[in-house]
Amino acid sequence: MTGILQRGFKAGLSLSWTLGKVIFPVTLIVTILRFTPILGWLIDLLSPMMKWIGLSGEAAVPLVLGNLLNLYAGIGAIVSFDFSVKQVFIMAVMMSFSHNLLIESTVASKVGVSWWIVVGVRVSLALVSALLINLFWKGGGELAQYGLISKAEQVPETWTGIFAQGLQTAAMGVLQLALIVIPLMVFMQFFRELGWMDKLSNWFAPFTRLLGMEKNASMTLVAGLTLGLAYGAGLMIQAVKEDGVSKKDMYLALIFLVSCHAVVEDTLVFVPLGIPVWPLLAIRLVTAVLLTAAIAYFWNRAESRQRKEPAHEHSYDSL
Repeated sequence: MTGILQRGFKAGLSLSWTLGKVIFPVTLIVTILRFTPILGWLIDLLSPMMKWIGLSGEAAVPLVLGNLLNLYAGIGAIVSFDFSVKQVFIMAVMMSFSHNLLIESTVASKVGVSWWIVVGVRVSLALVSALLINLFWKGGGELAQYGLISKAEQVPETWTGIFAQGLQTAAMGVLQLALIVIPLMVFMQFFRELGWMDKLSNWFAPFTRLLGMEKNASMTLVAGLTLGLAYGAGLMIQAVKEDGVSKKDMYLALIFLVSCHAVVEDTLVFVPLGIPVWPLLAIRLVTAVLLTAAIAYFWNRAESRQRKEPAHEHSYDSL
């Protein structure tokens, strides 16, 4: 048990260092850019489009960084601005559906799913969810509180002060990240080494059938749900090779996972931003289940019609 704990702690430190190398410079750069004309030009350019989904022009910065890089880069940009709870929640939902597109699209292509399907589904879900939240949620107008990350009440008057403020904001962001990631990786280490992932795969089998997939796709879903598309890529590829997952089931599994993957990590990382995370998790799960079940239903119907057509043609030939 001590060995597992040590390996989990070591993995948590390693991951915190890896992710910290992203979130620290991004937060520092964005904080500094706030006091230059560059970010203002970008905000003015994108502000008209952002209004359609209930966001200000500043929101374009974390959304772009989150999609091109990862959630941590997006979060690093969010904490550099003042947003309302509703705005942060909309961005959190959007980035939960659509983040790290370059890397995760490549992962999807390695397991046999076209990259453009992954990108199209994720971006569409992000935009539609933002439109619906902005339309139906009338609350959340209060200013979001970013946990340990404090905001300077006065604008720094010198470049040294601006740089110092950026360093402080970035350091606190990495600290909060480590406080979440390290315990999470310790738990995941126990989860893997004690064989709980195999048990969860068996328990998950009825759910995979509900989504229109065979039981042998359950390990793929478990890997993606717990580790994410990027971290769980190895287990997913292994499941495809060893468990003989069909092309249809892999497409359905990936469609589910692009909507809802790494559910623990991708939900907890938003806790420091002061938003309700349970609705965030519920939106992802419900969307993933409904979307995957609907696609599986129409896919199975199409396959059923294709099987019937040759039979009809044969019967006509016999006449």
